[in-house]
Parts: sequence; structure tokens; C-alpha cells
Amino acid sequence: MIFKRGRYSGFLRPISYIVDLIIIGYFSFEIIYEKSDILYFYIYISFSWIVSTLLSDFYEIYRHTSVTKIFGLIAKQTIIFFLLVFAFFGFYNELSAKSINILKYVLLVMSLITITKFTIFFLLKKYRKVFKGNLRKVVIVGLNKKTDQLRKYFNDNPDYGYQLVKIFDLKQYQNIEEIIKHISENDVDEIYSSIAELNNKELTSLIDFADNNLKILKFLPDNKEIYSKKLDFTYYDFLPILSMRKIPTDEPINLFVKRIFDIAFSLVVIIGVLSWLTPILGLIIKIESKGPIFFKQKRNGLDYKEFYCFKFRSMRPNPEAHLHQIKKNDPRVTRIGKIIRKTSIDELPQFINVLKGDMSVVGPRPHMVSHTHMYAEKIDKFMVRHFIKPGITGLAQVSGFRGEVEDDNFITNRVKYDIFYLENWSIIMDLRIIVKTVIDALAGDEKAY
Repeated sequence: MIFKRGRYSGFLRPISYIVDLIIIGYFSFEIIYEKSDILYFYIYISFSWIVSTLLSDFYEIYRHTSVTKIFGLIAKQTIIFFLLVFAFFGFYNELSAKSINILKYVLLVMSLITITKFTIFFLLKKYRKVFKGNLRKVVIVGLNKKTDQLRKYFNDNPDYGYQLVKIFDLKQYQNIEEIIKHISENDVDEIYSSIAELNNKELTSLIDFADNNLKILKFLPDNKEIYSKKLDFTYYDFLPILSMRKIPTDEPINLFVKRIFDIAFSLVVIIGVLSWLTPILGLIIKIESKGPIFFKQKRNGLDYKEFYCFKFRSMRPNPEAHLHQIKKNDPRVTRIGKIIRKTSIDELPQFINVLKGDMSVVGPRPHMVSHTHMYAEKIDKFMVRHFIKPGITGLAQVSGFRGEVEDDNFITNRVKYDIFYLENWSIIMDLRIIVKTVIDALAGDEKAY
């Protein structure tokens, strides 16, 4: 069974950024009086603020984050902000501003940002506790001293928004499958499991279930052997919690870099190529066969959400387009279609998807919705691909696994490359994949048909 995993409080961070940047800009008049100078200052300080907060994790505040840690983040960011403002006036020394006024500006801005930050933080706590909103349904697998501490943590802190559905005593269940079935039926968001309570087979079953159903799985490290592995640690009060998979693009700075790269790259292609290629190619497509210039098809993207993926139409309109994957020498392909598919030109409109935010330049290739359902049921860990945005090209595609899915072994290897990519992402890897994609397209990939 397939479950959709949603992002929680997805608008909170963007809203926080906007509010803070408004505060920073509004009070600029306290130290700068000329409108033209304020514009330069605001551009500089806004960019510097975004970059510095990403590096300092200023907005990395979760429901279990302590007040002490928030004060620590504010103190660190205040010092950074103070240095950034002074640096501006040091560079533009023709602008006269008294040191005391700069200090007052920094303290005023950071005081208001602090008030805003804690207001949102405590209002969310109140909302979760009183109105039972913004909740995450969780279960605990295993009953021992450590899991009981976690149970107490959830029950004693309703303002964190964790709704404990059940704690499973493994002695009362014949096998792990019964627990998995209960988790499925109750639409649980996160699973917290004891390591010591499970044997290897049960542990593997639980991990596979979480991966294939987009569930968040975390472990309590009550087994010494688990410490030797490369895992992601966090703390709920003094209780350590382990995450089995760390995805680089979950880090705000990495996500920011990848998104900026996607926007810049897609704009270059849309303005530099699609702006003149679309009318020319569109005319040829229309002359050869009746139908639209663009072909759009539903695909599954980040968090399993559906979106319309765009391509230049390379086939004659047919009722099987959304059901059956193209094959070699497929009679549905037009003459111009063969050319644009061989050179991958038909994929260029997907840069519109990238600009919209549905896709990335590099990532796992999205499948037709009907195929996604099919592979999710039969291919282990297929759903893990949906933890990141799909891409126009990907590591699997430049490694020999593009085009028609020949058998289950083919799609299994594609998934392995996709998982390796999402666990080991870097901007350098993206650039290498793009270069390899361009080389393959110019050479004419034999699997591009």
C-alpha cells in the first residue's frame, strides 16, 4: 500500500524570512536617509541575511527545539548581523552613520525579530496543545526503559504536536507484519523503534516498509553496535534519536543552492533556447500531424504529489499515450518526433517545470502515474525516489538506465542509482551529470527512441 507523505508547516519558514526582511528594511531609515543609498543597503543586507542565516541554521527550529537553543541562535545571528551592517558602512565610508546609531539599529531589529520568532514559536505550541492542530501521528515499536522515556516525552509535551497513536509491546505480537498492518491502517506519520527489541529480519522489514510507504523512521540507540554506523543524531530533551537516512538536500543551504541553480539554469534555457525554438518546432509538429505542440502528462514528484510534466509532442495523439511506455520503432512516433527524441530536444519544455518548482534539472526521472503505482507495489524501495524532486536528467540516466524499462532488474538498478544520488548529492555531482547528459545527447544515445 502506498501512502503520501506531506511536509509540515511548509509556509512557516518563508513567512519568517519575509517578516524578518521587512523589519530589516523598514528600520533602515534609522541610519540611512537617502532613498538610493537605502536601496543599495537593503539589497546588500537582505542577501547577506539570507546567506548568513542559512549557514548559521537560524531558521532551523523544530517542534522539539528548546528555548535555550533558540536564544543561542539569536545571540549568534545578532553578532553576525552587527558585523554585516558595520562592514557595509566600512566599505561605503562616504556614508556617515554614527556607531551608536548602527548599534541601536541592530538591537532594535534583532529585538523585533526575537519577539516575532518567539511569538510564532509559542503560538504554534498553543495551537497544537489547545486546538490539536499541526499534529504528527507517531507510534513506538518496542517496550523498554528507553521507549517508555520517549512515550513520557510525547505525553508530557502536547505542545510539541506529537500524537502518540500506540506503543507496541513486541511480546504481544506474533510478527512484525501485524505491527506494520496497524501502522498502515492508522495513517501514521512517524515510526520510532527500539533497536534492541528487533532482530535483523524484523528491522529489515520495518525499514523496507518505511521506505516503500514514505514514512519517517527513527530509532532509539539502545544497542551499542548502532553507534558504529554513520547516522543522523538529534535529541528530544536528553534522549538521543537516530535517523537511518540523511538526505543532503534536506539541509536548507543545500536546498537553497540547488534551487538557485535550477532557476538560473532553467531561465538560460527558456530565454536562450525555447524562446526561438518553440515557434519553429511548433510549426513543424503542427504541419506533420494534428494536435497540440506540447504534450503534458501526469507524473509523481516530491512527496508523491502529482504534477503535469511538459514535453514537445513527438507522437501522434493516441489513447495509449498515458498508459504504455514508448518502445523501439514505435509506430506512434512522428518523423520529427524521432529526431527530437534522439537528441532529447523533446525534454526541453520540462525546464518550465523546473522554473515552476515541480522538477529539478537533476534528479530521479519521474514515471507515469500508472507505472509509479505498478513499480511501487513490486520494486523494493521504489518510493524512496520521491523524497526529492524529480529531474530532467539523473544519475541513472547517464549510467545506462534511461528509456524503456526492459525488465524488473532494469528498474531495480535505476532505483539504486536514484537512491545513491539522493543520499550523496552535491552541486559538483549535478554538474557532472549535466555535462554527461549533453555529451550523450550530441552523440545520440542509442536508448533515446
